[in-house]
Amino acid sequence: MEPMTGLQALSTIIVAAQYAAALAVFAGVITTLGQAQIAAKAIESIARQPEARGSISTSMIIGLAMAETNGIYGLVVSMLLLFVNPLLDRFVTIAQTLRLG
Repeated sequence: MEPMTGLQALSTIIVAAQYAAALAVFAGVITTLGQAQIAAKAIESIARQPEARGSISTSMIIGLAMAETNGIYGLVVSMLLLFVNPLLDRFVTIAQTLRLG
């Protein structure tokens, strides 16, 4: 088996970053499902005990905010991997070294 050329190594790294970004965006999809579950359970609880509406609503808002941070983190990570990718410069130098070596 021949060793990979520098361009092949770089393209493999970029493809891996794209797969990782897709997984990070998938975290946002899962977050949406979790938020729907939180809201549904809060509405159920308010329907059962209308007098506890204030505390249930407060707990729901806090839960939704905490769930949303997961989606935001996934979005930030995917944007970093696709557009900034802090390790890409190092991989380019490694790929150039492999090509020269």
